Amino acid sequence: MSGRRFDLVALGECMVELHAGEPLGEAAQLTRGFGGDVLNALASAARQGGRTGFITRVGDDPFGPSLLRQWRQLGIDTEQAPLAAGDNGVYFISLLEGGEREFTYRRKGSAASRIAAADLDAAYIACASCILLSGITQAISDSAMQATLAAARIARAYGVKVAYDPNYRPRLWAERGGLDAAKRAFDALLPLVDILLPSHPTDFELFAAAPVLAAHPGLELAIKCGAEGSLLMLAGGPLCIAPAEATVIDTTGAGDAWNGAYLLHRMRGADAERAATLANQAAAAKLAHRGAIPPSPVSPSPSLSPSATIN
Repeated sequence: MSGRRFDLVALGECMVELHAGEPLGEAAQLTRGFGGDVLNALASAARQGGRTGFITRVGDDPFGPSLLRQWRQLGIDTEQAPLAAGDNGVYFISLLEGGEREFTYRRKGSAASRIAAADLDAAYIACASCILLSGITQAISDSAMQATLAAARIARAYGVKVAYDPNYRPRLWAERGGLDAAKRAFDALLPLVDILLPSHPTDFELFAAAPVLAAHPGLELAIKCGAEGSLLMLAGGPLCIAPAEATVIDTTGAGDAWNGAYLLHRMRGADAERAATLANQAAAAKLAHRGAIPPSPVSPSPSLSPSATIN
């Protein structure tokens, strides 16, 4: 996959983040940021030297131009993230003891949720080494779910690796048919997936690892296990990757940072064990900061050549 314009592109949503250091019902002040699962992953990859691009729709409300500017400052290409009529989604978050979080969302009908298969630019996807897709994108609307499936088909047609994080959120799927609907979306996309990036235990309501691997030979399965590190299901058997030492301030976006680092290093030629080790480090670095995206960049690994790729 040499000569590709991007290491990683992603399809999904990004929302305005308003966070507080106390329970939301008691908060006197909120601090503005932004976040979204695949956007957080792109930020992680970009900060480690990756070439990244975001496929979305951005509401033309007062937040839209600022969102685009900040993504570009992170090094994320926004050619396929046009301003569109409508609002951007907003989520409110406060931190609880131990770095856990309290969320509430205002995202229904957002500009990002209205992305459709017809909006996709096949040439843009074709110039990436990998595209990252998400169960959250599938869940936010019917059109976004169809766009996710279409993006995977385009990627496969052009030899682009398809990575997928199921990112199962019961509350988000509740209005779409619940767990059964999430399973159908998972099953529809999985035959097009090269790299599956679930979290344990939350995503394992959707599938069992052994049957999935048996049914999809060649599938790369890299499992995020929180404080336990990560688990790779390799041809020679499972391999546990110990977590990096971390100070836990906020767990928001840690799994997304893991995804971005893992995929970047895999696309740059690292084996799965090395990529997972570096991804654990990226997740640990994120845990030490409040908000979905940490404020300071992570230096790219000197051991990886920018020109190295995997086939």
